Amino acid sequence: MRNVFAFFALAMAATFPPLPALAQTTGSSVVTKPDNQLDSLFAELKRERNEKAAERIASRISENWNRSGSASVDLMMLWSAQAIEAKKFDVALDFLDQVVTLQPQYAEGWNRRATVHFLMRNYRKSMADIERTLELEPRHFGALAGIAQIMATTGHDELALQGWQRVLAVYPMLRNAQNEVSRLSEELAGEGI
Repeated sequence: MRNVFAFFALAMAATFPPLPALAQTTGSSVVTKPDNQLDSLFAELKRERNEKAAERIASRISENWNRSGSASVDLMMLWSAQAIEAKKFDVALDFLDQVVTLQPQYAEGWNRRATVHFLMRNYRKSMADIERTLELEPRHFGALAGIAQIMATTGHDELALQGWQRVLAVYPMLRNAQNEVSRLSEELAGEGI
């Protein structure tokens, strides 16, 4: 169970904006990075072999994901993060339900809600939100890690291993994923003997 909380501490740190980060606006327009810049960041993340440098790139990707383009949605995301930190998961879900209703194309809203469902042990609901996150952003390493963690938690080690391998295909230097691939590979190989 300690691994579960360690993973989600990492995932939450990677996906939650620093308090009180909100979208920067100029008048009615929102300042965002174009998709080709996000593509470049993912290409850098895949090539990077220094763990700390990869963490910085992943952080920049997460910053990009956290920008919804709506000050209202960003505020609800901030409030949901505060509710999660206070372990008020029902309150967080209320905010996140509004986020995904107002902005159904915002992958990070679905991902955050998936995390809350996981923390509440609502694994089916978490998986449904992860699936939606990955429809919107197939490279979402936090959502991919969420699948792996759910599979591990529910005793599906082979699927957990596959999930962690998918994470590493996007973010090769993620230490937690490397450790889990190693651990699960050894465990599964031992079961075959």
